[in-house]
Amino acid sequence: MKSKAERRNWRKKRNRNKVHGSAIKPRLSVFRSACHIYAQVIDDEANTTIVSASSLSKEISKGDKANKTEMAKKVGVLVARKCLEHKISNVVFDRNGFAYHGRIKALADGARETGLEF
Repeated sequence: MKSKAERRNWRKKRNRNKVHGSAIKPRLSVFRSACHIYAQVIDDEANTTIVSASSLSKEISKGDKANKTEMAKKVGVLVARKCLEHKISNVVFDRNGFAYHGRIKALADGARETGLEF
């Protein structure tokens, strides 16, 4: 039987065949670890990261006692703000093999509420 990580990587590969970012509509890739969440906006044609944010970013205040889902929403708001500064309003959402639930959904909702369109 395959491990949990191997099954996620299988879903990730299957999804990446369909999801592709360009300069006009880059890819918003999300990675979730046990404690933190990371998001980056990638132009696959130029192989460059345009914008990135994580729960470790300086812009997200560490003083308040927020749970992981609330931190994910703050990361979504932060990455959307940075995208809008770079004049990016449309992205393709890449959940990276994770279920669209919990922290992944909170990040996407935070980005949408700030003005980013998927």
